Amino acid sequence: MSEHLELSISGRVAMITIGRPGTVAVLSQKVSGEMNAMMAELEELGSIGCVVITGRDRVFAAGADIREMQTLDAQSMARRDYFAQWDRFAAFRLPKIAAINGLALGGGCELAMMCDILLAADGAHFGQPEIKLGVMPGMGATQRLVRLIGRARAMELILTGRRIDAAEALRIGLVSAVLPDTGLMESALVMARQIASYSSPAILAAREAVNRADEMPLHEGILFERRQFHALFANADRTEGMAAFLEKRPAHFQHR
Repeated sequence: MSEHLELSISGRVAMITIGRPGTVAVLSQKVSGEMNAMMAELEELGSIGCVVITGRDRVFAAGADIREMQTLDAQSMARRDYFAQWDRFAAFRLPKIAAINGLALGGGCELAMMCDILLAADGAHFGQPEIKLGVMPGMGATQRLVRLIGRARAMELILTGRRIDAAEALRIGLVSAVLPDTGLMESALVMARQIASYSSPAILAAREAVNRADEMPLHEGILFERRQFHALFANADRTEGMAAFLEKRPAHFQHR
């Protein structure tokens, strides 16, 4: 049982809601620990094909815990390697959809960017306001935001702390879709069920190859993609998928 998160599972789709009913959770060390423990359990199950991350009460995630950090000095921050625990969340191999139901500011925006697909409600807002507190982003925005929207826009948002709405987030490429507030969760779950229905080895390999594009020169990235593609030919799902295509019937994947 998690103190700050709520987990629901339906078939091969899991949904993690940040905050308990009537509460909005800040991204404290406790929350990151609970999130990582929950994700580890979901991966260990072996029956989950996609995870949806969302929030409560018009807040996707309330950002980092300022009260928790306020009394810490530079030495304490370095000794704890503060925020490093979120690297583990980003590294979990299960595909993650961020269903951004409202405010995603600071750490909330950075958490969303750790997910593979970002879907926003039309009332959602995004921003990196850390500069207003005399600090800077520390959960990855200086790197992920640049990769998602480009250096010029990322620099402007980080140095001004300006908040943007869902329409602008879509226009600059931060999110892949903007949906009506009332339709966000159903759309996210439909997409999650679609992803979870496909062969897990193929989904994991494709996700890894796309992520490598941020880190590899084009030639090396293409070679990595090709090796992943070749390796999938050892899987039963590849045999079933191609047979189903040729026989004009739905594929029945066994996720192996």
